[in-house]
Amino acid sequence: MTPQRSPATKPPTSNGMVNWELAARTAANLAPAGPALNGSEISEAVDKLRAAAEKSVPYVHEISRLEAARDLHDSEVLVVDRASWAKANTQSFAVMMDPVLRAVAAKQDQSAQGNRKVPGTGANPSSGSAGTALSATVTGAQLGGALAFLSSKVLGQYDPFAAMAPTASERAQASGGRLLLVAPNIITVERDLKVDPADFRLWVCLHEQTHRVQFAAAPWLRHHMLGEIEKLGALLVGDSENFGERLLQSAKQLGRPGARSKDAALENPSRGGVLDLLQNPDQKAALSHLTAVMSLLEGHANVVMDGVDQSIVPTVRTIRQRFNSRGKDRGAIEKFFRNLLGLDAKMRQYSDGAKFVRDTVAVVGMDGFNNVWTQAENLPTEPEIHNARLWVERMGL
Repeated sequence: MTPQRSPATKPPTSNGMVNWELAARTAANLAPAGPALNGSEISEAVDKLRAAAEKSVPYVHEISRLEAARDLHDSEVLVVDRASWAKANTQSFAVMMDPVLRAVAAKQDQSAQGNRKVPGTGANPSSGSAGTALSATVTGAQLGGALAFLSSKVLGQYDPFAAMAPTASERAQASGGRLLLVAPNIITVERDLKVDPADFRLWVCLHEQTHRVQFAAAPWLRHHMLGEIEKLGALLVGDSENFGERLLQSAKQLGRPGARSKDAALENPSRGGVLDLLQNPDQKAALSHLTAVMSLLEGHANVVMDGVDQSIVPTVRTIRQRFNSRGKDRGAIEKFFRNLLGLDAKMRQYSDGAKFVRDTVAVVGMDGFNNVWTQAENLPTEPEIHNARLWVERMGL
């Protein structure tokens, strides 16, 4: 399926640590094509998705009570296919991972300087760069493969980072993001669930447009998240010698039948996949903050999405019931990837985020809850996500 308009087609360049160009090509080449549609069907789907996206904004404003929903011209809406979504995410990852990869490169340079042999001793000066290039190629191919897998699972995504330039000075001046609606996936799911297409598309757009409104209401949020990602990355870089070993151990655990039981997952739902690799308290604290923020964003979007009634989405009850029943018959390969990436753990966190929003609104109303978008200090902690009254008391509401 060809989108009406794809994200910027030029992929990010390799920074020496990850070959982003290869990641983008691999993702585009491996991404499944999606349902077969003719030209007129594609054009109609794109037009109707864009119309649903526009139609959803007033409802987001009505339910969320965020004034930022009145004017969303700071970002754009794109209807894309799976390959374009995957390519777009290599651009976003390049922005998010830039400070982390710079720190890794600096540490490697320091290590190389310490191990450098005296000229004339037979050392090969190109061996380091060759090893880095090989590592960048392997990492780029692996990232591209993971994005290709995920490209058939995502219905939509608000990306606040992709429009940001790779340098810190340009990054500070950049504004806006982009909302990606993955047309083949939306069409596939609405067909599989046998739900009304117009209702389903509006329902999906309510969720995704809420993310767009969140970042418009809190323009400081994306810089805060980048800073927290950089902080976590720096902690992981500082412990990089042990991180590789723990990654290997985690992979081995994933390959053992029953290694992670259902009871263990329920006992500690915040852990899963690569999240289990974090060992020291500083790493766990940094991840805890990012987990809380992501739970807030997804939980809030789910609350807005489910805030509509039958007067807005006539078949919303049927959609909710059938959509929530998805995933019970996933294949072994998909289950492996979801476990490796920690996706099921994330879904549990998102449901916790929705409960936090509902519990908070029940006590202080939506206007009281919206204090969360005022400044970074008002973001909930992970314990507060699980006990909304703690946040209400800290805010003095």
